[in-house]
Order: sequence, then C-alpha cells, then structure tokens
Amino acid sequence: MSFGRIVAVTPLLLAIAACAPSPFGGTTSQRAITNNSRSASLGAPRRLAALTPAPHPVRPHGSSSSGVASFYDDEGTLTANGETFNSNAMTAAHPSLPFGTKLRVTNVSNGRSVVVRINDRGPFVPGRVVDVSVAAAEKLGMTDPGTAKVKLNVIH
Repeated sequence: MSFGRIVAVTPLLLAIAACAPSPFGGTTSQRAITNNSRSASLGAPRRLAALTPAPHPVRPHGSSSSGVASFYDDEGTLTANGETFNSNAMTAAHPSLPFGTKLRVTNVSNGRSVVVRINDRGPFVPGRVVDVSVAAAEKLGMTDPGTAKVKLNVIH
C-alpha cells in the first residue's frame, strides 16, 4: 500500500475505532460524555466512579462551612468506624472529618442547632455536605422536607 493511501485511510480507521464498544459499557465517546470524572476516562467502571466521594479538606477546630444536609436511617448496620448505627444517637456522616469529631450543625432556615459526632462516611449524593441521624434531623426540624440548608462548625 502506498504512503498516499495510508494517509487517506488513517482518518477513516480512527473514526471507526472511536465508535467501537468499550469493555466498560457504551462507546468510548459515550463514556467520555456521560461521565467526566478522571477515573472514568481512565477506564474505571462507572459504578466505582459514581460512589467515590470527592475529597474534601479536613477543617481545623473552629472552622465553618455550609451546604445542604440530609438524614439517614440504617438502624443496626455498621458505620464506617465499626460501630452499630443508632438512629437515636446524635451522630453524622461526613466525607473527610476524622471519626469522633464534634460538629455543630445549624439549620439556617429556623436557627435550630445540634452537636453531632462523626462516626460514618457520606453523604454520597452530590451537593450534600453532611448526613445526620434521625434524632439529629428531628431536633433540626428537617424530617418533613428531608434536607435543609445548614451551617457546619467544627467544635472538637
């Protein structure tokens, strides 16, 4: 085959290769469009990329942040630190704060606040900053809507 033919056929072959099915589902171009995470572009399964929380910096004592909180009830299951989840305890899940950290959570719409202890990882829903136990959610007045805009202050 002459050099001219190779140059003419190469773009066509590249276009066909881009449409080939990926072993991880969908075509290579579909995977790039549907999941922009770095791990997906490296060929990691989508489920792993979706369940891996984004890293958050550990905040020092006295620091604050804000965002949306939700609550969860996994009564009897093991938390990330190994203890049994108790929906009546004042506990919470946070992506990066060390286990045992005391965190003041304040519902900005009604001013109610609670102090929770971090004993789990989460939340795994994008845009949420903390998951609190049912008891904490009741004291915050957020059980009916399910979520609330909150301010977080690290206490200890």
